[in-house]
Amino acid sequence: MLARLDLRGFTGDLVAAVARRPLDADPKKVAAVREIIAGVRTRGDAALREYTERFDGCALDDFRVPREDLKAALEAISTDLRDALEYAKGEITAYHQAQLVPEVAREQAGVSTREVVVPVDRAGCYVPGGRANYPSTVLMTVTPARVAGVPEVVLCVPPDGEGRVPEPTLAAAALAGVDAVYRVGGAQAIAAMAYGTETIGATDVIFGPGNEYVALAKREVDGEVMTDHAGPSELVVVADADASPDFVAIDLLAQAEHGPGGSVLLVAWDEAVIDAVDASLTCLVEVAPRRAEIEGTLSTGGRAVLVDDAEQALDVVNSIAPEHLELLVGDPDRLVPLVRNAGAVFCGPWTPTVVGDYVAGVNHVLPTGRAARFASALRVDDFQKHVHVVTLDEKALRRVGPHIRAIAAVEGLDEHARSVVLREES
Repeated sequence: MLARLDLRGFTGDLVAAVARRPLDADPKKVAAVREIIAGVRTRGDAALREYTERFDGCALDDFRVPREDLKAALEAISTDLRDALEYAKGEITAYHQAQLVPEVAREQAGVSTREVVVPVDRAGCYVPGGRANYPSTVLMTVTPARVAGVPEVVLCVPPDGEGRVPEPTLAAAALAGVDAVYRVGGAQAIAAMAYGTETIGATDVIFGPGNEYVALAKREVDGEVMTDHAGPSELVVVADADASPDFVAIDLLAQAEHGPGGSVLLVAWDEAVIDAVDASLTCLVEVAPRRAEIEGTLSTGGRAVLVDDAEQALDVVNSIAPEHLELLVGDPDRLVPLVRNAGAVFCGPWTPTVVGDYVAGVNHVLPTGRAARFASALRVDDFQKHVHVVTLDEKALRRVGPHIRAIAAVEGLDEHARSVVLREES
């Protein structure tokens, strides 16, 4: 079921051989996203209503979900689900609280430098809809914002054809303490949070995964607001002869069931491993409830890469820079130091990616589209700003003044030097 690529003995450009095309490779999709963003910027709520009816099949007068609906949803979900969401929220909160660090401060010969950490004023979170419900993503985006101290957090979720937001999503929103939930999805939701409409106020940051159109929209508004690099789901599994073919196969399917647009890859240096995983995939797909989504992903993004050894396997991984990486090998700790580009790494047979998706506490909003080369998982820091505060006394300025004048002179910035000279002569 996996398209095969044999890289044994390969000495060429691995990035060209294994990396996927960037999202902006399709000019038609880029043009469509730009049209939507322009419409929301110029026509506000009227454009949101038009796009919601066109793409989600429902006509809405009010985008905001009444607060009593969130409370009702939390009370209506099963005890098992509520317990699971509360457990996940506790783990996510604890892990992200551990990311808080003391403010930096330094005193040296009359020069005082320190950082003041300030949360953004308003955070926008995006949770996908349509093919599945994602209460976990509500917790993953809202919780670090609250830990960071953001005073206002809003959430956009695509509605169904009746204009409703899934009950589990609303329950998670109530549990996480969201200030407002809006029934808006797609590129139009990103535009609304970036630029604001009559109903939805502009936010300072927008975080949360989505389909290609959502990912492209975040790229388009980046600079107006801060965004992440979370797009369609990706998984690479590195497996050796010790790996259970069924474990490998089910983990590939678990990511593939998000639907078309994502990618799942198996990297191995034993062809028998690939054969066994392929056989297991064939059996598992036949009984999968979300078979259509899985087959859609496998048809466009399912691959098996055959390599010479573990070292080349990690070279392939680093070239792909996947969102998720599983090391289903006998000694995963030996390979972890070789990982340079990955959003999150899951080690050994008892650590499937889904643990990170839900309850490990780490964030599942991760960089996709090779952004793991330079970006990281969503963190508390993403919701904060670090402001430098500098204080010098007169003696300190006179001491460093000659250095300032020397650098200003070589840069040709006379007034920079005079800013110090005037003070020295006063």
